[in-house]
Amino acid sequence: MKRLQKKSAIAIALGVSVLTMAPAIAQTDTQAEIERYREMLQDGNPADLTVMKGEALWKEKRGPKNASLEKCDLGKGPGVVKGAYAELPRYFADVDAVMDAESRIVHCMVTLQGFEKAEVIKKPFSGAGQKATDLEALAGYVVEESRGMPVNLPQNHPKEIAAYQRGERTFHYRGGPFDFSCASCHEGEGKRIRLQDLPDLTKPGPAQKAFTTWPAYRVSQGALRTMQWRMNDCFRQQRFPELKYGSQTSIDLITYLGVTAKGGKMDSPAIKR
Repeated sequence: MKRLQKKSAIAIALGVSVLTMAPAIAQTDTQAEIERYREMLQDGNPADLTVMKGEALWKEKRGPKNASLEKCDLGKGPGVVKGAYAELPRYFADVDAVMDAESRIVHCMVTLQGFEKAEVIKKPFSGAGQKATDLEALAGYVVEESRGMPVNLPQNHPKEIAAYQRGERTFHYRGGPFDFSCASCHEGEGKRIRLQDLPDLTKPGPAQKAFTTWPAYRVSQGALRTMQWRMNDCFRQQRFPELKYGSQTSIDLITYLGVTAKGGKMDSPAIKR
């Protein structure tokens, strides 16, 4: 009888151990499969089609001024696209402000092509099952031209430094009905939501991996999503007021993330779940 009781106790102990380990094992296996799935898709990234559309739009003469964007200055001189995204956001003297890639593209569409800004940013993101918007396509083309380039956002001008500092404060600002901040999900290790690991974006390594893979093609949405979309969606999930496209707050946050990610090599458009 005592022997049976001892065996039962051992069996129960082993059973508890297995149950305790199961979630961790399942999570590890699931994450590995997700990464393998992304690798399989990367060689035929659907975002490539959007990038091609963006390149065509960049070179096409359009708008009231019948001009292309080939003289657009993204920070490395008029017409230079190669490597520009990896150094954005940055200060632009012609507007006396820090701009990210998307707000700068809008600026060029307005100044070079004659489009109305309100019309350009009226619908910056495509909906489910819709074709990529012009802004999504243009952002995809511009970021593709920085693939493999090291992230190196300048922090020389006082307004660049101020944008970083505001971005850091915004990242840690708590508010909304859930009293959330960006840091609630993205500061500290071992956090995840459902099957998605949440990187600690206050540290260079995780910040590099995150920053360098946006814009990205979202498999679940069948669309290329930009960094402005990422900021907007994070605010939505926190139940904060929706960010205006190209707002100062969005640019400040991107600046904070980009400066933290210094040295990482751009690998975008990437594949996301």
